[in-house]
Amino acid sequence: MFHILVVEDDPSTRKLMAAVLKANGYTPFLAENGTVALEILDKQHIDLMITDVMMPGLDGYCLTDQLREAGYTLPVLIVTAKGAPKDKKIGFLVGTDDYMVKPVDEEEMIMRVKALLRRSQIVSERRLSVGGVTLDYDSLTVTRQGEKTALPQKEFYLLYKLLSYPDIIFTRMQLMDEIWGMDSQTDDRTVNVHINRLRDRFADYPEFEIVTVRGLGYKAVRKL
Repeated sequence: MFHILVVEDDPSTRKLMAAVLKANGYTPFLAENGTVALEILDKQHIDLMITDVMMPGLDGYCLTDQLREAGYTLPVLIVTAKGAPKDKKIGFLVGTDDYMVKPVDEEEMIMRVKALLRRSQIVSERRLSVGGVTLDYDSLTVTRQGEKTALPQKEFYLLYKLLSYPDIIFTRMQLMDEIWGMDSQTDDRTVNVHINRLRDRFADYPEFEIVTVRGLGYKAVRKL
């Protein structure tokens, strides 16, 4: 079960977020400010952190910045009333992975949490083997029989995602949310273009195939 740290100085909001997370199968840990959050992180494994910005003492920006400086790679979702573009820019500069503006839609929050956790799991593996094919997340390369192919970032992430979950169907929207981000201005045609490029690149690879599931999306089929 995933452990989610909620850092929020408002008691009502903190309790509500905890209840929503519990209802969706997560284990919440609660902190009323950044200092308490650091104490929890020092003692407890946390898979993802949701943090407010405006808190007494150590605010959400400073907390996220300190965690990144200390080498923490857990996904961070900032949830705040500060929704101006300059505020979002600060959030991403200090190392947040996603940003939501209050009042928070509970369903959207859970969707974003799920997307961030999936992305985190993909990154943590770093390397994937499919028969004689090896995908290296750090170098964005696909190697087969000594031949190494470097892919553009989005193409690699898309292929890695599909091959990590063979025979699982992903809708275009799911792939958009995870690979491009929920706030991306691109549309589902972007996914189609990248899928076609991957098919062209690896048409001669017998180890796997990317299949279109009409009306639903795409899946990868491992053949060897």
